[in-house]
Amino acid sequence: MLYPSLHELKENENSKYMIVIMAAKRARELQDHPEYAVFGGDTGYRSKKTVGMALEEIADKHVTRKD
Repeated sequence: MLYPSLHELKENENSKYMIVIMAAKRARELQDHPEYAVFGGDTGYRSKKTVGMALEEIADKHVTRKD
C-alpha cells in the first residue's frame, strides 16, 4: 500500500493535478536544499525519495498551495 494514500492527500487539496505540481516543486526544493526538510532529513520520513517526502509533507499539511 502506498503512503500517503490519495484519500489522505485529497483532504488538503481537491485537485490531483495540483497535488502533483505541489509535490514536484517541493521535491525539487528538498533535492536542492536538504536542510529545508520539515522532519529533519531522512530520519523522520517513511520514504527515502524526495517525491515521497514531499507527499508526506503535503499529507501532514506542512506544504500548502499559494494562491
